[in-house]
Amino acid sequence: MKLNRFLMSGRRFLLPLFAALALASQAQAAEPFKVGYIRVMDDAQAIAAYEGKFYEKQGLDVQLVEFKSGTDLIKAIVGGQLDTGVLGFTNAASWSSRGADLKVVGGAQRGFHALVVREDAGIKDVAGLKGHTLASQKEGSTADTVLRGVVLKNAGLAPEDVSILGVSPQVAVQSLVGKRVDAAFLFEPQASIAQLIAPVKQIYEIGEVWPFPCMVTITSGETLKNKKDQVWKSLDAQREAIDLLQQKPDEAAKLIAGYFIAEPTLKTLEHGDVPREQVISKAIQTQTFSAALTPQDLSRMQEVADIMQAQGSLKTKDGKPYEVKSIVDLDWQHARKL
Repeated sequence: MKLNRFLMSGRRFLLPLFAALALASQAQAAEPFKVGYIRVMDDAQAIAAYEGKFYEKQGLDVQLVEFKSGTDLIKAIVGGQLDTGVLGFTNAASWSSRGADLKVVGGAQRGFHALVVREDAGIKDVAGLKGHTLASQKEGSTADTVLRGVVLKNAGLAPEDVSILGVSPQVAVQSLVGKRVDAAFLFEPQASIAQLIAPVKQIYEIGEVWPFPCMVTITSGETLKNKKDQVWKSLDAQREAIDLLQQKPDEAAKLIAGYFIAEPTLKTLEHGDVPREQVISKAIQTQTFSAALTPQDLSRMQEVADIMQAQGSLKTKDGKPYEVKSIVDLDWQHARKL
């Protein structure tokens, strides 16, 4: 009799406990998979995967979170507020050199960065930037690293020869229109938009002379360990989005145009009102997207890391050269035979 009462008492205690554990498990399962992005064409695959329901097709409940810079985005990954993000790999290199456990798990886009100048500034080439004001990304970003370590250096200029302002691509375009800067180093679609709405022209594009993997997909080591299946599914979704961007830019533009141009049409200087989808489709076609990282990509990433170390923006604890391979995990790429 006492044994029965004991068992009944135990059941009354355990049932609420099991119920609480079940609810906690359900809550964890219902938690969205958070993907960070920056509002530039380099991150179009994340936007297209979301709007095209490719993440949903993979069984993921994705929350797309916008950031103003790769620096802010990487902080969220390090802090555990994000699961993955599409951003420049220099952010992962910089933070990992300080001890952060980060992994580059896939490719995204190969570096289109155009140098556009105001037509009234009299700048004909990169060397002509000397003494002028240039809008670029925040110091330490992939764009800024390449600007200082490749673009200016190859033109015989030191960073101090140019007044460089670190701002968002949107602010850079506004600065060109408002004559607050003479030039800007821009992603797409801002490079195309600037040339349509302001008296500017493109004089240089780094992808034509020094191609490099600008944007990659990054996660934390902990997330990759605990949510590997979800991370891989997100990469599958982004790969499908990349195929759409590469093969059907007009269709992709319909999904993402609203992220870059708020109104249905863009008021241009010479062509009147142009449908935003047309502008974005042309911008997509200037890009080279890739879900995979090639040996050449990895070699170029190492070159950029070496530039960062020479600039002092990347420092290892032992003072030895930084090795990019230490943060690259291509298991998904190899499993998909890319």
